[in-house]
Amino acid sequence: MHIEKNMFENIFNTVMDVKGKTKDNIKARLDVALFCNLKNMELVCDGSRVAKPRASFVLEKNTQLLVYKWLKSLRFPDGHASNISRLVNTKECRLYEMKSHDCHVFMQILIPLAFRDLLPNGIWDALMEISHFFRDICSSKLNVDHIERLKTNIIEIICKLKMIFPPSFFDSMEHLPVHLSFEVKVGGPV
Repeated sequence: MHIEKNMFENIFNTVMDVKGKTKDNIKARLDVALFCNLKNMELVCDGSRVAKPRASFVLEKNTQLLVYKWLKSLRFPDGHASNISRLVNTKECRLYEMKSHDCHVFMQILIPLAFRDLLPNGIWDALMEISHFFRDICSSKLNVDHIERLKTNIIEIICKLKMIFPPSFFDSMEHLPVHLSFEVKVGGPV
């Protein structure tokens, strides 16, 4: 649950460009210039000013507002999730006090819906795949063949995410899903 919560927060805060919580900051862009071959994400020097071009995985402000308004209007059946609309602040464009279960619901159900037509297809596909991975790993019935497929799929998904997000996005928490399929195989469904 904590892996999923941290993964959700990093993805959501980076895509929505939440000030102070995004993994796409100036230091990340300096790392991109040093370690990556992503010319479109490098800082642009314009005389005495340095500009950070908008990355393809970051939504524009008006699109972010659409997502927050959509979240504000969401209603769930009783007991499925907390009232996510009360956690949304549309004026500041932020989510507040999300519990682990709210992040669990958001990661598995809402991420593919929220960003479907707003992000480029390659980025949306990677986010959808990580969402499906967490949904599959949390299912009540699993067979060994499916777990083996999840084990290979998560490696590919992490590689896709590494091609999209800057290196600072990946701390130890983003690599832990690789081990979840083994733990499910050993311990069984929770």
